[in-house]
Parts: sequence; C-alpha cells; structure tokens
Amino acid sequence: MSERDVQQEIHQIVTENPVALFMKGTPTFPQCGFSAGAVQLLKNVGVPFAAVNVLADPDIRQGIKDYANWPTIPQLYIKGEFVGGSDIMKELYASGELQKLLEAYKAA
Repeated sequence: MSERDVQQEIHQIVTENPVALFMKGTPTFPQCGFSAGAVQLLKNVGVPFAAVNVLADPDIRQGIKDYANWPTIPQLYIKGEFVGGSDIMKELYASGELQKLLEAYKAA
C-alpha cells in the first residue's frame, strides 16, 4: 500500500466543494466554540457547505494546518482559496464581505 497523501486529499476537498469548512466536530454537534461560531455564520448566510470533522482524522487535523500554513481550526475555503479562521470569518461577516464572497453559492 502506498503512503497516504493527506495534502492531496485536502486539496481535493477544497477544490471539489465550492465552500468547505474544516472544523472540530460536525455542523450539528460542533466540538468547540470557534467551530460552532463558524457554522452559525455560514448558516446565517444560508449557504450549503462541506464540513470536515478534523477530530475524526488526526492526519487531516495536522495536514490542514500545514496546507494553509494556518495554526488554528476552523478554516474556511471558498472556491479552493483559504479565507481564514473564526475571527476572520466574524470580521468578514460584520463588514458584509463574507456574504458577498458566498453570494454565488446560496441555495436558490
């Protein structure tokens, strides 16, 4: 068996899903306050998103930190681009920028 390519797996997740959130726990049962806040912001915008529970996979948990060179979780990706973590999401939401970024992905 070949060694698992975690970076390739992460790349596939962020490029195949228009909106991807790497978080602790799940959208229905977040395991940390920051992840819960990130989910709430996305729900407020009304956009569907892929959620990846990093607690279920230690390789992904470490790999996502390396992928974006960002030390904390949650991490939001839109169209394959790293947007930021919980604090950045809050700032973008407060300024209306997050809604603009996500406008194209809202459920009709």
